[in-house]
Amino acid sequence: MNHPYLLVDTDVVEARAREFVSLFPGAHVRYAVKANPEPAVLDAVLSVGAGFDVAGRAEIELCLARGADPATLAYGNTIKKRDDIAFAYAHGVREFTSDALSDIENLAEYAPGSLVSIRLLLDAPDSVTPFGRKFGCEPEAALDLARRAVALGLRVGLAFHVGSQQPDPRAWEIGIATAAKLAAEGLFLERVNIGGGFPVSYRDSVPPLAEYASAIASALAAYFPDGHPPLLLEPGRVLVADAGVIRTEVVLVKPGSPRWVYLDIGRYNGLAETENEAIAYRLLTERDGPSGPVILAGPTCDGDDVLYQRTPYELPLSLRAGDLVEIPGAGAYTASYASVAFNGIEPLAVRCVGRFAHA
Repeated sequence: MNHPYLLVDTDVVEARAREFVSLFPGAHVRYAVKANPEPAVLDAVLSVGAGFDVAGRAEIELCLARGADPATLAYGNTIKKRDDIAFAYAHGVREFTSDALSDIENLAEYAPGSLVSIRLLLDAPDSVTPFGRKFGCEPEAALDLARRAVALGLRVGLAFHVGSQQPDPRAWEIGIATAAKLAAEGLFLERVNIGGGFPVSYRDSVPPLAEYASAIASALAAYFPDGHPPLLLEPGRVLVADAGVIRTEVVLVKPGSPRWVYLDIGRYNGLAETENEAIAYRLLTERDGPSGPVILAGPTCDGDDVLYQRTPYELPLSLRAGDLVEIPGAGAYTASYASVAFNGIEPLAVRCVGRFAHA
């Protein structure tokens, strides 16, 4: 094995997507393409009748090339140029997300009559990788933007996101409650977009997906007792993470207390989510015997390319250069985050298996 690679089982993607759709009957499920844009992954998602959350031109073109109906594409990125809006509209996209007046004015001009969901800024429980305050606006401002959008001929909804890898099943309640409160102000909502954020188990376990679906259903029933607007969800990680395993090898073991173990994959060629040690992946080796603490690092000459030095990891004392290491649960936000050629290292290769692998 000369290079690390990500192996994705598309049958697992299909099964997880089918489970997700079944847990949210009647909802518009839009897979977040950015999590893993492999064509075979998109084909697996398409097979269960789901659509796509797209962030720009390239993802729109990719989804349409795989046979997606443009009516099932939701342009979820609030940050977009006028030309990008015009491109999306010309290719049949009619659903967008926004959080700024200038963007709404651009949508009214370049995507007339479209559905725009105003993204709320909420104080949801902490997720593993939160968005901070980059996206969304306060509820009062969202109400003003929604009314302005209606005046400009757009249809409106509300959107929110509880942060990526959100472990708390109750985290979605505050967004649902806020949407209901704004709807009570006389705002007719054609959509409530509750985003993604559904987690998977890495080293720490999370509740089953059904528990999140149940909590969301309960919140919708409580705050929209007469029926809620059509629901849209943007799952990414939850559909593809468990379908992928990275196969990497040890480049160097440097003795010490603790040992340093350098892999041929690091923060710049696939493991970007180890920044701040946010995502703690499991590591599997073929070595047996006693283990000891290690600091894990990537292969580049950058001093920040260190994966885990605060999070405790132990690996076999017999580990040597050339040994294979597997990283399960790595199907999301790995290959799509890899740099083009930092230090001359190629982007993380992706290989697919399963019935969609050669579609």
